[in-house]
Amino acid sequence: VEVAFFQSNHEGELIDTIHAHRDWDGMIVNAGALTHTSLALADAVEAVGIPVVAVHLSNIHAREEFRHHSSLARVAWGQIAGFGFRSSLAALDLLYGRLTDEAHA
Repeated sequence: VEVAFFQSNHEGELIDTIHAHRDWDGMIVNAGALTHTSLALADAVEAVGIPVVAVHLSNIHAREEFRHHSSLARVAWGQIAGFGFRSSLAALDLLYGRLTDEAHA
């Protein structure tokens, strides 16, 4: 498994990075507060056509009402929230499993 990381506080940079890596096998996206507000980020995830796991460190359903909605959920393969850094580890495990299953199918 090869993993690359990218972090930015700028929505446009995140979108450009997603598009630039559309040839990857999959992605894990932790969009922070953009999870709840960014249709542009969701459109980018949908456009690349690869499996994407949306991750949020906190439990968005235990927070303010406006955070219960995820713009990414409708376009992601799956969503994991509420387990702190373990959310990312679970996403990596699940994504690897999916890609391995597909490779053997």
